[in-house]
Amino acid sequence: MSNQEVTQPVDAAGLAQAFVAFAVEAGVLRFGEFKTKAGRMSPYFFNAGLFDDGAKLARLAQFYAQAIVASGIEFDMVFGPAYKGIPLAATVAVELAHMGKNVPFAYNRKEAKDHGEGGTLVGAPLQGRVLIIDDVMSAGTAARESIALIQAAGATPHAVAIALDRQEMATENGQDVAHSAVQYVRQQLGLQVCAIATLADLLAYLGQQADGEATMAEHYQRVTAYRQRYGVAG
Repeated sequence: MSNQEVTQPVDAAGLAQAFVAFAVEAGVLRFGEFKTKAGRMSPYFFNAGLFDDGAKLARLAQFYAQAIVASGIEFDMVFGPAYKGIPLAATVAVELAHMGKNVPFAYNRKEAKDHGEGGTLVGAPLQGRVLIIDDVMSAGTAARESIALIQAAGATPHAVAIALDRQEMATENGQDVAHSAVQYVRQQLGLQVCAIATLADLLAYLGQQADGEATMAEHYQRVTAYRQRYGVAG
């Protein structure tokens, strides 16, 4: 798939399927047995840190920008939480500018700088409606930290854009809860959430690939079983 194909208008389902295929091709989305932060053994793993060269990162930014624009979310600037969110915010801001929406971006440091400009925030001043850009959402912790930083600066945390919505139960104090991290951010924190793709999209991709391919059929069965045990609707 060429860069031009990604930037052309496509329906949300088509964009999601193209993204899942891209993530698999790039080795970012892998299948096997992986332990999650919640202590579960997941049959798949998404590691955005493996979008690790210029071409992959550029295509990733195109997918983010396309999904954000298609979502209709209104925002005044983008913010990237340290650390993975930093290159995401920068490259997505570049791609949005290419699409005709030039907005400021900022990011934070994990440790405050005690010289030069000082502080923990870098880039444009936080103001207006802020779109937070991150890779995935496991518990909403990173979102809460970003919200606190944005509010402390006098701006409005408005929405979050992520690459993949795992659509699975979050955990609180080591226990499964009925809602996902994305649902928590939407319902309890009041932020809109835009995901390029979801677990449902991943299953649709595996279902299409499973015909005549035993390995993909096995992955489809294992991911389906995982969703039946831990999945949430929506």
